Amino acid sequence: MQLGDPVDRIKGVGPRMQEKLARLGIDTVGGLLMHFPRDYRSYGRPLAASDKSMDDDSPCAYLIRLTRPASIISRGRMQIVTTSVPAGGSNLQIIWYNMPYLKKRLTPGRNLILYGKIIHKGSRRILEHPDIFEENAYAQISDSLQPVYSLTQGITQNFMKKAAASILADLDLSSDHIPEDIRKRYQLAEYNFALRQIHFPENAAALAQARSRLAFDEFFLFILSVRLLSRDTAKAANHFKLREDVNADSFIASLPYKLTSAQMRAFRETDADMRSDHVMNRLIQGDVGSGKTIVAALALMEAALSGYQCCLMAPTDVLARQHFEKFSSIFSQMDIRVLLLTGAMKASEKREAYKKIQSHEADIIIGTHALFQEKVVYDRLGLIVTDEQHRFGVRQRQLLSAKSSGGQPHVLVMSATPIPRTLAIVLYSDLDISIIDEKPQGRIPIKNCLVDTSYRQAAYRLMEKEVKAGHQVYIICPLISESDGIEAENVEDYSSMLRKKLDGRIRVGLLHGRMKADEKDRVMKDFSEKKIDVLVSTTVIEVGVDVPSATVMMIENCERFGLAQLHQLRGRVGRGSCQSYCIFMYGHGGKNVSRRLQIMVGTNDGFEIAAQDMKLRGPGDLFGVKQSGELAFHIADIFRDSAELMNAGQAASELLANDPDLSLPEHALLRDRVKEEGSLIL
Repeated sequence: MQLGDPVDRIKGVGPRMQEKLARLGIDTVGGLLMHFPRDYRSYGRPLAASDKSMDDDSPCAYLIRLTRPASIISRGRMQIVTTSVPAGGSNLQIIWYNMPYLKKRLTPGRNLILYGKIIHKGSRRILEHPDIFEENAYAQISDSLQPVYSLTQGITQNFMKKAAASILADLDLSSDHIPEDIRKRYQLAEYNFALRQIHFPENAAALAQARSRLAFDEFFLFILSVRLLSRDTAKAANHFKLREDVNADSFIASLPYKLTSAQMRAFRETDADMRSDHVMNRLIQGDVGSGKTIVAALALMEAALSGYQCCLMAPTDVLARQHFEKFSSIFSQMDIRVLLLTGAMKASEKREAYKKIQSHEADIIIGTHALFQEKVVYDRLGLIVTDEQHRFGVRQRQLLSAKSSGGQPHVLVMSATPIPRTLAIVLYSDLDISIIDEKPQGRIPIKNCLVDTSYRQAAYRLMEKEVKAGHQVYIICPLISESDGIEAENVEDYSSMLRKKLDGRIRVGLLHGRMKADEKDRVMKDFSEKKIDVLVSTTVIEVGVDVPSATVMMIENCERFGLAQLHQLRGRVGRGSCQSYCIFMYGHGGKNVSRRLQIMVGTNDGFEIAAQDMKLRGPGDLFGVKQSGELAFHIADIFRDSAELMNAGQAASELLANDPDLSLPEHALLRDRVKEEGSLIL
């Protein structure tokens, strides 16, 4: 069995299971092996049902004796299995969702160990959807760390564990692609050890070693890929110099607002790059709402007035359309023609766009991935701008660059992810970096609050008040629909509930990732046109449209999100001239992470949040979902694993200094992995 083999090579994977795994993005043996656990459960000594020391805290095991038969309650399509046991003068209610077959197993007189979390609802103590173990079965996993995987419907934790074990048993992992001298210098575990321990850790120390090695691995391969791909173009000659008579000074003076000194500094750097002897490769890094777009507009304007075509690539159709409308307005009084090209356009519209691009009847083309499709032929493409750098890899930028005739075009990428400069230099090693670290004048700071669910009614009153004033509201839920065993709000049920709860005149919409692209675009367009007052959504709006009238953001179960993501979500409000509010609402157990969440309340500065978050994280912070999500890493996180990122950057520099092409025989395995990983992550 090889990592690149199709997933049906794994024992127990037939056509139907193949389809289910595809929903998780798994289609190869390696893909399943790299589907790392999102968490681990520690199975300690079982407590008595009457023990209240762990209520509303971490999940744990409870030894119970069933005294009464279980019953089934039907609520619509949902079947709830419920029973209760005596627990120190009261009853502990136990509930399972959509598992009616458990009723036969829950017979009076049996001793069972249930693993889950007890919560309080009024005076009731409830153990919701716990795992069930016989006493002897529990003894076999007691005092161990058991993996917990992200799943989809039809795939169980047991299947994922068996599949991972099957791969590890059959795969030859004896050879390590990272050279031994690098492993020793940075005290890295062997690859074989790391893969086995990340899925089935012997203990917390072994898991820490495995995480560290695999995080280093991903950073190391990514950095090598970026540097090898960009090596030949880093100092390419500038064939698209700005005309001497073209400058943006008069346009800047005509703006109805004054640019910040940080914006002016970033613009002067891009302007100097495009007038120099070498092609520009620059990253503009700025917090949400810092004004990166106007800097990009100035660069696009100068390039277009110098006679070159330019394009701006956005991550979504909706955002591309909004950029198109904004740039069309900005350049309406100038001899600059702006054109839109997205995958959602009709075939006839695309054909017309292709003609205008090829004949240079369009100066600035704004779109999505459609910009580098084969049918698009540019005329003197001199500048490429990409919005949200982490959505477009180096290879995609190069594909677009290859469409330019007459030389390599300038590249300007924008990112709103507040990465500390020391890390950004390593991660974006192929780019020069400009940082916009000031907010435009006149922006009113967002008011933040961190509350539990008891504040929900007050939050609804605030929403009704804001909608009545002509404003709009976002509500973020972590789930799309109800999920067995995950206690968190979901978009579908929440939006239905909200329509009944709020004033009947308030229009509630919903948005999530399972919707078709055109349906998502329609919802966001309706929201931006104020046809929806309250939008209940998953994190798909993290990179969304600019809606100045949105003044309230409420994030349910905020403890389930990383700080970087919370900050990106909060950036959807506070974009207009009115006071905006962000309500971070934590669910059961959320109080245990309030120290981290208090960072969000204390500042609206993304760079400060990133710095504080890094201080709070330590080498023992092993569990939970990745926090940042900037790049397509399986396990590495640029904040949590900042030490591994710095080490990987140093190791890559040392290696390439001695072997620039990875052509030495001892680097053959590494060269193959760089090619393999580069095609996936760039």
